Amino acid sequence: MNDINPSPLETPNQRKAPLNRIPVTILGATGVVGQRFLRRIATHPWFYPAFLAASDRSAGKRYAEACQWHLGGTPYAGFGDAVVVPCTPDAALSPIVFSALDTGPALEIEPQFAAAGAYVFSNASAFRMDPDVPLLIPELNPEHLELIATQQQNRGWKGAIITNPNCTTVMLACPLAALQEAFGLEAVMVTSMQAISGAGYPGVPALDIVGNVIPFIRNEEAKVESESNKILGTLSSPAPFAVSATCTRVPVVEGHTLSVSVRLATKASLEEVARAIADFRPKTATYALPSAPEKFMVLTNEENRPQPRKDAEEDSGMRITVGRLRPCPILDYKFISMGHNTERGAAGASVLNAEMALAMGMLPGLAAGPELGEESQVELQSASQVELGAAR
Repeated sequence: MNDINPSPLETPNQRKAPLNRIPVTILGATGVVGQRFLRRIATHPWFYPAFLAASDRSAGKRYAEACQWHLGGTPYAGFGDAVVVPCTPDAALSPIVFSALDTGPALEIEPQFAAAGAYVFSNASAFRMDPDVPLLIPELNPEHLELIATQQQNRGWKGAIITNPNCTTVMLACPLAALQEAFGLEAVMVTSMQAISGAGYPGVPALDIVGNVIPFIRNEEAKVESESNKILGTLSSPAPFAVSATCTRVPVVEGHTLSVSVRLATKASLEEVARAIADFRPKTATYALPSAPEKFMVLTNEENRPQPRKDAEEDSGMRITVGRLRPCPILDYKFISMGHNTERGAAGASVLNAEMALAMGMLPGLAAGPELGEESQVELQSASQVELGAAR
């Protein structure tokens, strides 16, 4: 195991990290995505939130004082009295780090943790397109985790950075993977209708978004046009199909909806296309991953679905719903794809990536749940005996 010995958070309800749960750090813990990380990890069977890290203006405060809780369920996920620490390895190093940082801070901070020996599962765009950094949707391309070894060799790090895609890319790449596998793809056109939660909090001003559509999201289209190709390509080259994207912001709280048209490399009937999407088998199916949805991708035949209000929360926000599949008079076929942008497209995606990496044995020295090795149990037990003092 890496030479990391974190101190667990101290709360009134739970002062010591349970054995057989791996201590983790959440960077950017006070933001919208950081809060979703905490809510998931607080009850996770494999992970335990050892450190909540945030900016200098929040460090040293109680978590309940440092942020405004935006989610349902137990306020602050039961960690309101935890002391927020700075986003530095000296203050917040754990074997696994979940990053909800914005791109600017991520460029500086995430490599520091990776160099110190942590496996950083990042929601930021800072390193997604680097050739030696996995851009992962575990149902589609878990083999890209092999880039961890290349990254460590290239950069001299003990740890590594593993990224999940842009929240819109996830909703696009999943159905594209089924079509690429069955028929190949030549061209994709997509228009997104993106929820306001994707802009963070407080996000888009009410006077701008209520009763309105904003036809521009800075830097979004370039991400959507490049990330699917990396995900669906090989370790050495992206998939060759072209993607043209238009990204818009709409007055929906949670759930990104995409209108997609595709041209296939091999001609196929509507029934064959529907079967390829409905029968697609995710590569997570052979693993018992706590965050994996019961149904990864569902093709609905209802003419007015998917809808964010009705479908975004399915499978704890981790399901992709596809609907309105029909012929396209310009390309071959068109459809709607929808998913939860801050779960499937952000916090839940990073947590699932970590679960897959552990299950595949791609994080040396770490194991999950009941399979936690004797050596790791001793180290985690040692970590769990040290309480986080108020001075931190």
